[in-house]
Amino acid sequence: MLLLASALGVPALAQQSTDTAAPTSTPPTATQPQATATPAITPGREGFWGRVNPWARKKWVKRQTDPINDRLNELDGLNARNAKDIQDVDSRAQAGIHQAQSTADAANQTATAAGAQAQQAGLTAHGASAHVDQLNGTVNGLDQYHQVTEAEVRFRSGQPILSTEARADLDRLADSVNGRQGYILDVEAHSPLSGSAGIQSSERLAEAVKRYLVTQHGIPVYRLHAVALGNAFGEGADGGKPVRTSTVHIRLMENSLAAQGAAPPQSAASLTGAERP
Repeated sequence: MLLLASALGVPALAQQSTDTAAPTSTPPTATQPQATATPAITPGREGFWGRVNPWARKKWVKRQTDPINDRLNELDGLNARNAKDIQDVDSRAQAGIHQAQSTADAANQTATAAGAQAQQAGLTAHGASAHVDQLNGTVNGLDQYHQVTEAEVRFRSGQPILSTEARADLDRLADSVNGRQGYILDVEAHSPLSGSAGIQSSERLAEAVKRYLVTQHGIPVYRLHAVALGNAFGEGADGGKPVRTSTVHIRLMENSLAAQGAAPPQSAASLTGAERP
């Protein structure tokens, strides 16, 4: 350090000696003009070494650059914090978008499932309504019968004896009910006699017809519904005209709902036999 100070001090002392040692000039004579004095320009100084210090030490340079480095470090830290904040905001935004998309997908799936359930409920309700309508139609049609065919058996002189032709007519009628379900046989007996005698006579005729159908063809008794009308007008073949002969009019009535799965009905052509003397 002493050597460095000595080396630096020698030039300074030399410069100072040069500045102080001014040459002695002779005063101007009367014949010589006096020169105008020019002021000396003193260079500005900055610190101990002036404007430029070629021998500046590292510590001095460090003191000059430390504020700049500190500012740069502060700016770097600020940029790092801003980048982190931006990354955090982007992460939260992406998480929010993902959560919203997941919620929307779940809501869409729920809506789809609800729509499918509503459609299934509509189909079930439609099927239930159709079933109710079918049941209502079945209940309303339980007592609805329609005529399939008919036959008329004539007796001679009011005697409850079946002739060969009468038996043949009853046989054809019995064949038409084979395999049927939900049918009844409506039997109306008529007699030309009046009063109780006509009723009793017509009862014997109806019993003769029922007995033949039950014993010869196995017709269930509960499917036979007979009424003795005597000489009263009925729904027989005479069409409301006065009764002149002993006859039994038989109609095959079928319930279309109860007859499901039965044999197809035959023609409704009348099986009425020819009038006998």
